[in-house]
Amino acid sequence: MIESVNQTQIDDYILQHIDEEGELLSALNRDAHVRLLYPRMIAGHLQGRLLKMFCRMMRPKRVLEIGTYTGYATICIAEGLDENALVYTVEINDEMQPFTMPYIENSPHRKKIRLFWGDVMDLLPTFDEQFDMVYIDGDKRDYIRYYDTVFPLLSSGALILADNTLWSGKVAANIPPADRQTQGILQFNEHIRLDRRVEKVIIPLRDGLTMIWKK
Repeated sequence: MIESVNQTQIDDYILQHIDEEGELLSALNRDAHVRLLYPRMIAGHLQGRLLKMFCRMMRPKRVLEIGTYTGYATICIAEGLDENALVYTVEINDEMQPFTMPYIENSPHRKKIRLFWGDVMDLLPTFDEQFDMVYIDGDKRDYIRYYDTVFPLLSSGALILADNTLWSGKVAANIPPADRQTQGILQFNEHIRLDRRVEKVIIPLRDGLTMIWKK
């Protein structure tokens, strides 16, 4: 009889058989769990390696990240970029600066990172860039607004990655309208489902990661 295993055991096995996250990201991860109220919001080891792999395969010249938070995903994206490529990352919560800036500055890939503090809606017009890849991980209530605003700035064949699109399973539950974060994700998922300009798939990785390919 085969012994049953739980999800934690499977997760541990996966992490033991993929590339290591490295000392800097490992320290960031530990620091987040000590100092931050919501440490599970960071991309983490598995998703970080996946973001790097997407960049390795697609070789985007310009990447936009909406929602820097600790900079974990930012550093992973920068790792996978060619030397002449850039990731523009925007974080609206400037109280994260004391935590995030030292890790960005100590990354060996810092020259590929352009970090901005403020509302991405205000900053986007100042970038004057066309993006090949976008990683959306900001306010869940604004996912549709992010998507619709950035879409005209994407090259054909661009990849959009939207994080937290399963939202702890709440998308399949009976959620009251007052839960605006969950309603935001539900509306975004439906918005993407109906958009014929793209191909899309939801990966049940961690809290849900939607891959959206611009035709």
